[in-house]
Amino acid sequence: MAKKKLALIHTVNWYAKVINSPFADPWLRENPNFEVFNIMDDSLLAESLDHGGATPAVIKRLQHYFLAAEAMGADVAMCTCTTVGIGSRTARNYVSIPVFNIDEPMAKEAVRLGSRLGIVGTVATSPAATRQLLEHEAGQIGKPIEILVECDEKAFEYRQQGDIPKHDERVHQVMDRLAEQVDVLVLGQISLAQIQHETKVPVLQVGYSGFAEAKRLLNQDNQ
Repeated sequence: MAKKKLALIHTVNWYAKVINSPFADPWLRENPNFEVFNIMDDSLLAESLDHGGATPAVIKRLQHYFLAAEAMGADVAMCTCTTVGIGSRTARNYVSIPVFNIDEPMAKEAVRLGSRLGIVGTVATSPAATRQLLEHEAGQIGKPIEILVECDEKAFEYRQQGDIPKHDERVHQVMDRLAEQVDVLVLGQISLAQIQHETKVPVLQVGYSGFAEAKRLLNQDNQ
């Protein structure tokens, strides 16, 4: 029997470190009936950062990548970038296979767990995209929510420089401050997916939940 295929669409060229090694590779070992292939265009995030969010041109290019994933035989496609999440939702109008953004399962769980949600970010465009997604999910079930945001861009500079301990230390400080004010903390960026820090409220991250959703969608035809 042919293996089911998951297409991963990335917007950073270091996706192997933050997506494949910690999440996709273990997932494949646990699910040998699946396979993964990658599509990467780091201009998508670069252009979004330059313009304060995903531009119409970025969203348009992302549609082409989802269509390419479908043409390449993918059964499901997942975009791994929070900032361009609106493009994933748009793609559902064009693509016949299931497509979603890696942070969508996390957002659904956050809205289920609390009404006062705290977004932690380190890239300027990420919290706005996460806010939009949380508001979309809350609107789907008619639940009023309040959102607080803290974004530490200096932490992301440390990550880019390879100083992960300093990056994590700054993120932990933001998490502790925000946890005093909210019901749930939401870490929407994939670059925050490996943060390990407990607070007084639940901490939701992307990564495992995204691949769990991919497995559910890939198994749909078998149910």
